[in-house]
Amino acid sequence: MRGMLESWNVGRWAVLGMFFCSIPTAQLSAQVGYDPAHSPYRDIRLRPGPVFYVGHLSGDRGRAGAGPSNALTFGARYEMPAGQSLVLQFSATYLQGDRFIIDPRADSTAPARRTGPVDSDLLLTEFALQLRLTGGKTWRGLAPYVGVGLGLMSDVNSPGDTTQSGYQFGTKLTLSGATGIRWYPTRRLMVNVDVRGQLWRLKYPLSFHGSLPLPPDGSRVVPLDQPLTDWTLHPWISLGIGWTF
Repeated sequence: MRGMLESWNVGRWAVLGMFFCSIPTAQLSAQVGYDPAHSPYRDIRLRPGPVFYVGHLSGDRGRAGAGPSNALTFGARYEMPAGQSLVLQFSATYLQGDRFIIDPRADSTAPARRTGPVDSDLLLTEFALQLRLTGGKTWRGLAPYVGVGLGLMSDVNSPGDTTQSGYQFGTKLTLSGATGIRWYPTRRLMVNVDVRGQLWRLKYPLSFHGSLPLPPDGSRVVPLDQPLTDWTLHPWISLGIGWTF
């Protein structure tokens, strides 16, 4: 009797083994992942290439109201992949903005205290690092990212110091943080929507503290208890198109 039970158990396991072996491999693989032919993931072409973009920069003019803003931006960027997820970027951007002219010798309520806006064009050169959040692949053609940058912003066309206040924009060190998404309609072509915050520091002349003769109302452009330096943050959105070699 005991031998019969052992033989029946062996036969039962043999039948179960034959059943599982008969399941098609395609069905098992479909449960584990995507069929490669229908997967939403596609490899990104990891090659260098240019990107051209246009956008708009806005933001804070500083406590004195003298900083540039409201700029239409045009730029070009060269990108080089550094592994599956990291991208090195070298860019140059022309910013057609404006600013106000401040006369510290005029009363705070007088029209001459703050005139403009007047044209103020800037040139930004920047080095940045970008991290693709989907690695070396896209999801349904999309690849979101984050990034940081370090650059130099220079005044290339502005009215300069027209009130003998001593104010000049000069050349500034800039910092940036970015996020956005890339769409790859083909392997070589890319469309990019980019949103970033651009940060730089304004420096005001001593006349904004009252080194020149004060106006009749005794007001100062920048109160004495506030510094003559001012970090300003500028939201910047742009649309770009690029390709890889």
